[in-house]
Amino acid sequence: MKQPAAKPAKLDPAQAGATGRAEPVVQSPALRWRAEARYAVVDPVAEEAPVAMVYNGISHAVMMATPADIEDFALGFSLSEGILNKPGELYDIEVRETPAGLMVEMEIATARFARLRERRRSLAGRTGCGLCGIDSLDEAVRPAAPVRSDFRLPLAALRRALAELPERQTLNRNTGSLHAAAWADATGAIVAAREDIGRHNALDKLIGNLAKAQADTAQGFALLSSRLSYELVQKAAAAGIPLVVAISAPTALALSMAEASGITAVGHARADSLMVYTHPERLI
Repeated sequence: MKQPAAKPAKLDPAQAGATGRAEPVVQSPALRWRAEARYAVVDPVAEEAPVAMVYNGISHAVMMATPADIEDFALGFSLSEGILNKPGELYDIEVRETPAGLMVEMEIATARFARLRERRRSLAGRTGCGLCGIDSLDEAVRPAAPVRSDFRLPLAALRRALAELPERQTLNRNTGSLHAAAWADATGAIVAAREDIGRHNALDKLIGNLAKAQADTAQGFALLSSRLSYELVQKAAAAGIPLVVAISAPTALALSMAEASGITAVGHARADSLMVYTHPERLI
């Protein structure tokens, strides 16, 4: 029996829907078994690559991520992690492809860089872990920023966004392995969506995109294809997002943080059912 080749071939950028220098999808030879039959196929597989966040010449974090929308990722990560207070503090950004991965070289405000060095953080990102490399318990669970918004959302609008989300998950339709974070307005129309192997990365990419677009984050909601963990609530709070809807379940710490920060947390969201855990007054 002929074995599939070990090294996957790169997918053509037009086919892969690439948005950066590296490809988000590769074509991997595989052997498909169906009933008693087996045959060779080529299967689209999500790529993951090390992405180094470099501030003023100093490497701060290396995250495993899908190599697409990297500038959005870098800006969103910088804002949601408190490295920057506002997008204008990022003066320049360049994404370089190296044999080892992607380097995102950023020039940031002197005051923000000085604060970054004081924190003495060393992150080592994983696709399933938002804590790897944090060197203190205080850093692990930072208080979420308070979110103040008079935003109200009709249930019909939430259902509209839920129905639209699968159509915006273009990479996941091909690979079946990526998370999505989407931004929807008060009518439920999805304005922006980003995908990544990591749920934290997907939300950071979305936050970066919203920041570049100067979107009013107090007047809309985030829709996540993943579970609602505490670090996603932290990032939503940092971005000023008042309502977060997750397809899967929340954690207890996420709900505690959402309650304290004023975020409406929705989980187990489906077209015909959902669970509202905190600040239910925003859903009408």
